[in-house]
Amino acid sequence: MPSHLVSVASPSLSARPDSQHRRAVDEEPEEVRFAGLRLVYEALRRDLARLPNALRLIQPGEDEKGEALLRHWTFVTAMLTCHHEQQDTRIWPIVRRFAPELRLLLNWLEADHHNLDHSFTRVTTLVRIASRDAGSAWPVAYAMDDLAARLETHLRIEERQLLPRMERVFADTSRVGSLPELLDLLRSADGPGTADALAWLLDGVEPALVERLLAECDDDVARNWPHWHATYQRCTGLLWGPADASDGPAE
Repeated sequence: MPSHLVSVASPSLSARPDSQHRRAVDEEPEEVRFAGLRLVYEALRRDLARLPNALRLIQPGEDEKGEALLRHWTFVTAMLTCHHEQQDTRIWPIVRRFAPELRLLLNWLEADHHNLDHSFTRVTTLVRIASRDAGSAWPVAYAMDDLAARLETHLRIEERQLLPRMERVFADTSRVGSLPELLDLLRSADGPGTADALAWLLDGVEPALVERLLAECDDDVARNWPHWHATYQRCTGLLWGPADASDGPAE
C-alpha cells in the first residue's frame, strides 16, 4: 500500500488508545454517530489495503483463489455503489436543505461518487483478467493501489469536513447514516445480502463494539450473526488466511 495512505491516522471504529478502550469498557458506552457510514469507510480501507497484495500472491494454477478474489472485489464494488446511493439519495438532500453552506462540497462529493464508481467498474474488468492470468497481476494490483489512494482522499474529506457538520444537522436519535439504515437500503435496493454485508462491515471490529452495533439491529440479525460471521471467515480465509481465534464473534 502506498506510504501516504498510512502516514496520517484516520478516524476508526476499532482502533483507539488503550486508555479510551478501558474507559469505554468500564463506563456506559456512547453511541457511535453515523456508524453505518464509518463502518463502510473502514471496511473499504481495510480491503483496498490487502486486495492488491492478495492479487500479487496468486500463482499460476490457483484458479480457485483467483475466483475468490474476483468475487470479493465485485462484492466490495457493489457495497461502494450502495454506499454512494445511500449518501446521494438519502443523506445529501437533507444536508443540502438544513446546511446550505455545504452545497458546493456536496456537489463535488456527488460528482466524485460517479467518477469513483466508473473507475471501480473499469478496474473490475482488469481484475477479471488478472484473476485468470497471474502474469498480469502486478500491473492490475498497482491500478488497485492507485484507486485506493483516490478513494482515501474522498473519504478523508467526508470524515473531516462533512461528518462534524452533520452532527449538528441530525438529532442524536436519527437513523440517518446508521447501520440499520444501511442494511435497510441493501434490502430495498436488492444489493449485497445482509449476511455478507454485515460480516464484511464488522470484520476486525472489536467484540465489545460489535455487540453494541448488533444491539441496534433487529433480533433476526443478532440471532444469525454468529453463523454469518463464521461463514464469511471461511469464504475469505482463502484470500487472507484463517482468522485469528481472537477475532471470532462475541459470545
